[in-house]
Amino acid sequence: MRINPRCSVNKETQVYLVGAGPGDTGLITVKGLKCLQKADVVLYDKLVNVELLKEAPEDAELIYVGKQKGSHLLPQEQINQLLAEKACLGRIVVRLKGGDPFVFGRGGEEAEYLQSQSIPFEIVPGVTAGFAAAAYAGIPVTHRDCTTSVTLVTGHAKGESAEEPKLNWSSLALGEGTLVFYMGLSNLNTICRELMANGRSDATPLAIISRATTDDQLTMTTTLGNACQDVAEINVPTPAVIIVGEVVSMRDQLRWFDRNQD
Repeated sequence: MRINPRCSVNKETQVYLVGAGPGDTGLITVKGLKCLQKADVVLYDKLVNVELLKEAPEDAELIYVGKQKGSHLLPQEQINQLLAEKACLGRIVVRLKGGDPFVFGRGGEEAEYLQSQSIPFEIVPGVTAGFAAAAYAGIPVTHRDCTTSVTLVTGHAKGESAEEPKLNWSSLALGEGTLVFYMGLSNLNTICRELMANGRSDATPLAIISRATTDDQLTMTTTLGNACQDVAEINVPTPAVIIVGEVVSMRDQLRWFDRNQD
């Protein structure tokens, strides 16, 4: 990669887009941890377990750029620019993101910007929240007796504006695979309504896993038809992952995390 001539870079200069995993600090990859341990600057998100920041050098600059629904401390464009600015000072920069940077993490946008500025970067994959949540809840997202496919879906999209992608509800509903919705708790009514309206049975098992892989993990199992009413009866904290499919019925047999906590 051609280095931006405007940058005061050296051979160590690099931006690492690192997936921190879903919450349990033990789920960051070995490579991700090594990147964090040599960082000069760390830009981290709200969904990152702050205990991981202790792995950064004592003199590292820690910059919180967290996002939550309806409140972005920094717009994505400013985060992109900040990554480039810090790298152009000759720093090793780690962009620490919850889950995996390329799964609903906007890591692709950050990589595009760095590429456009000729800033060297690497992608360090992380354990994505959807798969980790399912595993910690005892739900295999694929199983040869139930399904051989899984679809990851953003739970934010309603398609109500030109900026929001429109989901193909018919395709999602009529497929036989497992559906994993990220960040969809506030749109649960829409998700359930559209899936049922497009042909998915109201008896389809559904699970909601909140604060996955942490000591505060909460797992609720229900059905597509009853999910909205069941959620209304309890306070389910965010972030949460929604899993729809026959594999959810395997939780009673395979649950392990909450049993180990008892």
